[in-house]
Amino acid sequence: MALERLQKVIAEAGIASRRKAEKMITAGRVRVDGKVVTQLGTKVDTFSNVTVDGQPIERESLHTYVFYKPRGVVSTAKDEKGRKTVVDFFEDLPYRLYPIGRLDYDTSGLLLMTNDGKLANLLMHPKNEVPKVYVAKIKGKLSPEEITTLKKGVKFDGHKSSPAKVKILKTNPKKDTQIVQLTIHEGHYHQVKRMFKAVGHLVEKLSRERYAFLTLDGLVSGKYRELTREEVDKLKHID
Repeated sequence: MALERLQKVIAEAGIASRRKAEKMITAGRVRVDGKVVTQLGTKVDTFSNVTVDGQPIERESLHTYVFYKPRGVVSTAKDEKGRKTVVDFFEDLPYRLYPIGRLDYDTSGLLLMTNDGKLANLLMHPKNEVPKVYVAKIKGKLSPEEITTLKKGVKFDGHKSSPAKVKILKTNPKKDTQIVQLTIHEGHYHQVKRMFKAVGHLVEKLSRERYAFLTLDGLVSGKYRELTREEVDKLKHID
């Protein structure tokens, strides 16, 4: 029988974040099978009767969505500056969703939203090397040497990226810009922008077009669709 930490069970029921759930536990507001539990790290099984402030909790059904994130939206649940967040687009749903990974404020494209913590941890674990495809509009034109550098892995801020796939989609000599498709397996902060900067090019516009086998087909900016059971199962078996 699988056991899970009490604060995780509360969080997955959509009652509160895991951190707030911990505060509820230490404050004596949580009971398991009728007994007050204040010890963090307590594990419970699926059949345990858990109540918060006397109210029994029910675990949420698990849901994952492909979301077409617009530019000018932050990939967090709340923003100290009052900016629109990805969670705001899902207010009508009865699930407490959060993003798997992040896209920059000024980056648009494919973002997965879920309440499935196990799936999120699986996809974000570096060992799984989930391919992510970006399309960038850069200033200037990549030279053959710069393309080779990106393909081999480029150094930035003391880090060397893993090898990337590079495909030139369009070059505009008049505007001195180029549209480049970049496929990477990592998710470092501002990674795509920093990779292009490392070879001497500024990213003017950026979008994520694909995540694993998922695309934005059929979606417009600000809209989403729920993954099928088959798609979720396929994500869980990515290697």
